Amino acid sequence: MRTDSSPGTLPAREHLPAAPAGTPVLDVVIPVYNEEKDLQPCVRRLHEHLTRTFPYAFRITVADNASTDTTRQVAGRLAAEIAEVTTFRLEQKGRGRALRAAWSASDAPVLAYMDVDLSTDLNALLPLVAPLISGHSDLAIGSRLARSSRVVRGPKREFISRAYNLILRGSLQARFSDAQCGFKAIRRDVAQVLLPLVEDTGWFFDTEMLVLAERAGLRIHEVPVDWVDDPDSTVHIVRTATDDLKGVWRIGRALATGSLPLDRLARPFGDDPRDRDITDVPRGLARQLVGFCVVGVLSTLFYLLLYSGFRVFTGSQVANALALLVSAVANTAANRRLTFGVRGRGGAVRHQAQGLVVFGIGLALTSGSLAALNAATSEPAHSTELAVLIAANLAATVLRFLLFRAWVFPDRREDGTPAAVPYGTTPYGTTPYGTAPGDATVADPCDTPSLRAGDAADSWRDRTVQLLPVRPHDTDARNAR
Repeated sequence: MRTDSSPGTLPAREHLPAAPAGTPVLDVVIPVYNEEKDLQPCVRRLHEHLTRTFPYAFRITVADNASTDTTRQVAGRLAAEIAEVTTFRLEQKGRGRALRAAWSASDAPVLAYMDVDLSTDLNALLPLVAPLISGHSDLAIGSRLARSSRVVRGPKREFISRAYNLILRGSLQARFSDAQCGFKAIRRDVAQVLLPLVEDTGWFFDTEMLVLAERAGLRIHEVPVDWVDDPDSTVHIVRTATDDLKGVWRIGRALATGSLPLDRLARPFGDDPRDRDITDVPRGLARQLVGFCVVGVLSTLFYLLLYSGFRVFTGSQVANALALLVSAVANTAANRRLTFGVRGRGGAVRHQAQGLVVFGIGLALTSGSLAALNAATSEPAHSTELAVLIAANLAATVLRFLLFRAWVFPDRREDGTPAAVPYGTTPYGTTPYGTAPGDATVADPCDTPSLRAGDAADSWRDRTVQLLPVRPHDTDARNAR
């Protein structure tokens, strides 16, 4: 998982302004591997649909993903015959690798992709990209699991799809409904900053991009789709599922350790109402209380298990101190990340040191309660000890929350502005690509020189692409490219 960060930030999300005719507004990428049979009817059908329904100039990009059949020749003929079609070739397989290369190379302000089988009804394409053009959303996905979606597929694929999305919800707290539908779009300025954080180059690319976008606070728009399963699909289900589960584990571990530099994407637009100064409204108090209570319950259970285990080998006071120390470290780390939203490793040692002071207060309360119990009864029952310890922990909970909120994890600096956890300043790389009409070979983005993402964002702000609703066939889009 890439963990380097950059001081760059995304520009304000706004409606793409109108401008010169011929500028491609939408670039639809079709990643293909050995699709000599389906490629031509897919591209022609998509081109006819966009020409008839899409009110802006567009481009269709065929990303040949190391095909070994005649796919490259078919794509070249289509690019020669249709002005709005271009193609390039990668010498390595991987849908994620193809999308990263194509989206990084494109100059269109809205980027999309769809599978070559066109399982998704094309009538959903304009609703998919409209929120990105208007400035309402940052990413858009087609959802086969929305209530109003109409889907035709076998029970095996239905079960796998729903089980996978349940795993994402349970393990990564994902709120989007369908991670793997091959029908997605993203604003180019968002892609420039988000894609370098995505490590996967295969089928898990979609899921990783969506999880990182959601955790960074980006807005994801979902479109219900009509979808018909392709019975001739060549996707290896078992291998893909295994790779996806490995990806879930990798991202979950990175999110748990705070190693992802999502802070510079958390508030990128300046249009979040939560950023506004509103009097008499506590900042995040309700959410923090809920998070603190959940962490507290889990910590108490963890503490009781530790105490029961230590009590077998030592006395009650030593067992209590050891159990409370271990659970206090875990409690501080959990509250730091889950309750108060502090990401990264900056200040972690100081937070743990302050948490140990809070631990000392809890130790004094619980140890004092045990001492009082032993003074009252020479040999108290184990269940009585547990009851006294539970009462002592509950008594310390309110004080612990107040200390965490006001002292350990204060939400404001001395100047009164919201606090932020600093990250490293090492710039991460984005890959510059040149676009050219016709058939070209593009190298793997991971092997090319890098530039600062902040510079890319500044460049985007300096040259905002202007748009004008035109019929695509009114101008030669090949010349515009």
